[in-house]
Amino acid sequence: MSLQDEITAAVKDAMRKKDKVRLGVLRMLNAEIKNRRIENQRELEDADILQVITRMVKQRNDSAEQFTQGNRPELAAKERAEIAVLTTYLPAALPEAELERLVKEAISEARAESKKDMGKVMKLVMPKIAGRADGKAVNQMVARLLG
Repeated sequence: MSLQDEITAAVKDAMRKKDKVRLGVLRMLNAEIKNRRIENQRELEDADILQVITRMVKQRNDSAEQFTQGNRPELAAKERAEIAVLTTYLPAALPEAELERLVKEAISEARAESKKDMGKVMKLVMPKIAGRADGKAVNQMVARLLG
């Protein structure tokens, strides 16, 4: 079962259970997937859908942080509820040791020697992690290992 089929089934399930929060988030996700499909002019694979979900989670994290700073806890809570729904469709996070191993492989593959080569390393490692780790965390690890 593809990720798109899984999301469509979840929409139907949320409708039956009258789960308004989940239904709203899944409808937004479907709209984003449809927009990306139109933009790319092709059907999306699971990896493409994972990128969409990851981007949506990142946007909601940023919004929740801003709402918290702006003393709007009710809006921050809403964003966190949406994050909880979206993260159910992301693969399990990579353990720190596994992420470090992938970064070290990419460093040796790119023959990177300094922080100047971070772009090469990031280009190699990001497709391998495909939504299983935050880009910011990967960037920090690459910088630490190259520094």
